[in-house]
Amino acid sequence: MRSSLYRLRYVKKGYDRNFELQIPSLEIPRGGIFALLGPNGSGKSTLLRLLHFLEPVQTGEIQFEGRAIAYPASLALRRRIAMVFQKPVMLSGSVRHNICYGMRVRGKIHQQRLQALLDKLDLTHLVDEPAKTLSGGEAQRVALARALATQPDVLLLDEPSANLDPYNIRLIEHIIKQASTRGSTSVVLVTHDVFQVRRLADFAAFIVGGRLVEIGKIDDFFDHPADPRTQAYLRGELVG
Repeated sequence: MRSSLYRLRYVKKGYDRNFELQIPSLEIPRGGIFALLGPNGSGKSTLLRLLHFLEPVQTGEIQFEGRAIAYPASLALRRRIAMVFQKPVMLSGSVRHNICYGMRVRGKIHQQRLQALLDKLDLTHLVDEPAKTLSGGEAQRVALARALATQPDVLLLDEPSANLDPYNIRLIEHIIKQASTRGSTSVVLVTHDVFQVRRLADFAAFIVGGRLVEIGKIDDFFDHPADPRTQAYLRGELVG
């Protein structure tokens, strides 16, 4: 039985009268890959930002490792969490400069770790190239390498392979899976790609309209979904 990494209780977060995320109860286990599935606008990215403590909840509580976290979270805690956005932001400078950024602000650049990430993500030949000239797939790989370079306890991924070609998807999925199985990194993956979830995840949750509809171990989630909305979504039907 895995211990809980995150525990949410009665969490609400809204931006206007048209949308409000409501999570009465959610536990995300430590270790492995936890996937958040749902149609566009369902609240997946909002939930991910709350897990990164980038924004405060309006009501309720988020616990991390059994301790309630008040906003703003401490720098020490936020440094244990890394996030990769759907549209990666490249800093000025080279690929090397971007990947080493997190290590540099922590006071030490680990050359062996850098080289390992360059090799795994096929970036060695681009290491001295200006990061802002990269293709979309290359930039996403750099963003993932930058996140992993700090060896985070938690890796939050917001559609990390959306609109990428199969080569980039394969590389990104491989290192995500490797990070979750060989290291101590827990991964929370936001996506609308049910096939990617089936390939990668250990647990999955389905969110619609800001509501958590279903959650379970990956085989149960796909083979025996209980909620009709989950069943419809997994069949490829429009769910709103």
